[in-house]
Amino acid sequence: MERPRFRRYFLHPRFWALWSGLGLLWLTVQLPYAVLVQLGRLLGWGMYRVASERRRVAGRNLELCFPHLPSVERKRLLKENFASTGIAFFEMAMSWWWPKARLAKLAHIQGLEHLQEAQQAGEGAILMALHFTTLEIGAALLGQRHTIDGMYREHKNPLFDYVQRRGRERHNADSLAVEREDVRGMIKLLRKGRAIWYAPDQDYGAKQSIFVPLFGIPAATVTATTHFARLGKARVIPFTQERLADGSGYRLVLHPPLADFPGETEEADALRINQWVEQAVTACPEQYLWAHRRFKSRPAGAPKLYEKR
Repeated sequence: MERPRFRRYFLHPRFWALWSGLGLLWLTVQLPYAVLVQLGRLLGWGMYRVASERRRVAGRNLELCFPHLPSVERKRLLKENFASTGIAFFEMAMSWWWPKARLAKLAHIQGLEHLQEAQQAGEGAILMALHFTTLEIGAALLGQRHTIDGMYREHKNPLFDYVQRRGRERHNADSLAVEREDVRGMIKLLRKGRAIWYAPDQDYGAKQSIFVPLFGIPAATVTATTHFARLGKARVIPFTQERLADGSGYRLVLHPPLADFPGETEEADALRINQWVEQAVTACPEQYLWAHRRFKSRPAGAPKLYEKR
């Protein structure tokens, strides 16, 4: 996919409201980091109050995945999750517009040698990530230290799509956005020794998934990680990030590559991935994207787990 280019069409009056909003956001993120975190928490508090559907889905997911927790603790987690989502709004803008040197001060990276070793061996790397609320800034911080490509879905608004892609790709001179459906393109990049950000932790429907347990619940789990690793002859390197409570920035961890992956069966691989998802999410539950209907797809005959919208 070619680099995003500015078009005169973006100056059309239909985009003026968006330009105004983007300008206000740009001005806001010039504030100190600690202030932006507090503003994000305030935004999250407002979202918790008004986004009833999102609140119901996130609350239901916490109930399904952490049934052993007292309801008071789950409610606390839910509120903290909305606070984290609000902070993520400003983290997105920081990753797009902050000077690179200012942004780099927030990075605490561990395990970068795993990516470097794959590169030196001429092998591709699948950065097996998760949909944490910090994913935007986490990818930006890692992208400053090592070239990574990312799976991408075009935004419906062409101006926002331009701003988003330009912000994401500015951290790497040669980073590429790979269309989510472009399987051949991703495999070609992996065979060229590229590192690609990929998150297999969402429900993409039963047709392209198999059901394996996640937090003890049969979950539609994509098998694409297995196919990409095999056909792309690539290493699978788990990647997590966490917003640090002391306000010093973000801990990014590149874990050792999965040994003996792919395994003997797709089911075994999918179960192994879901077990890793459980561990990573449990370590930082308040920063995970709980608003996604992770258990929407159900095995034949199984009851629905979410109320109708």
